[in-house]
Amino acid sequence: QVQLVESGGGLVQAGGSLRLSCVASGRTFSNLSMGWFRQAPGKEREFVAAITLTGGMTYYADSVKDRFTISRDNTKNTVILQMNSLKPEDTAVYYCAAKRGYYSGNYYKYAPRYDYWGQGTQVTVSS
Repeated sequence: QVQLVESGGGLVQAGGSLRLSCVASGRTFSNLSMGWFRQAPGKEREFVAAITLTGGMTYYADSVKDRFTISRDNTKNTVILQMNSLKPEDTAVYYCAAKRGYYSGNYYKYAPRYDYWGQGTQVTVSS
């Protein structure tokens, strides 16, 4: 089993920044591909960003490209989502997710392909 704990959410004005962290425990972190998803009220959970086992490749949703950056530190079992230039439409609960092993093709963007999930952290961007 893997436990994922997110932190760093909060309330910020449009144009501001937040840094989300997700700490993993219970399994060798370097064997986990990691992703961030978000879910706004009344909407489906959507892909935000993903990073491969060693951090060599990163992937982003078009809506956050050039504003968000995903990174990982395998020595600290941590994945980070740095969010800049936040917009009101970024308001959502953000979830950290982990997948055992490598991503296959573009599976990184599909929530059912992930094996473990955190409890979520609320991000609210005011206009």
